[in-house]
Order: sequence, then C-alpha cells, then structure tokens
Amino acid sequence: MARPVSKQPTELELEILKILWMQGPCSGRRLRDELADQRDLTYQSVMTILDIMEDKGYVCRKKIAGSFEYRAKITQQATSKKMMQDLVARLFGGSTRAAMLNLLETSDLNNSEILRLREIIQTPPQE
Repeated sequence: MARPVSKQPTELELEILKILWMQGPCSGRRLRDELADQRDLTYQSVMTILDIMEDKGYVCRKKIAGSFEYRAKITQQATSKKMMQDLVARLFGGSTRAAMLNLLETSDLNNSEILRLREIIQTPPQE
C-alpha cells in the first residue's frame, strides 16, 4: 500500500526549502551540493524529490540556459505556521496553552529571555 502524502514537508523537503529560502533560486546540482554535508544523495535522487515537491506546490522551476532553476513557492513564515498548527493540533489536542507551557518547561531560556517573553505577553495587542 502506498504511503499517504504528508500534509507538511518531509524532513528532506524541508532541508531543500531552507536552502531555497536562504539562498534564493538554485539548480538541482547546487541543491545536491548544498545537501552533501548532511546527506549522501545522488543528483537523480534530488531531482526526483524536486519533481515531487513541484507536484505538491512547494517549489516551481524555470528553464535557464539549458537547465532548471528551482525556487520556493511557499514562504518560510506560512510553512512554519502550518507546521506549528499541525503540531499543536496533533500533540496537544489543539491547546496552544499546553504547547507553550511544554516549550517553556523544556527550554533553556535564560532570565533575560524569560523577562522579554513576559513583556511581550503583557503588552496589549495593537489595533
């Protein structure tokens, strides 16, 4: 049976998106080279993943000088928001409060960072 399509980018797809968000449009070869430190992937494997990502709407490609250049079609902000919403829903039953408490309890924040968070929480929202 085929594995269901993930609602969120897979680990490898997210690594590719991070490169595209940081560096802008890249060729498949450049992406493979950028991934080489963490993963031993062939050029063909990277191209297969890029085809899948294009089908999912994560990237788009444009032919430039005989080869394709890929760029992120989704933003880092929108992706992180969707991934956090999914995590809160699945792991914390939709409770943002429970998720935040868990983050605070398991974090390594120093006192000044905790004070800054308190200031942010206590500041009324701008209208």
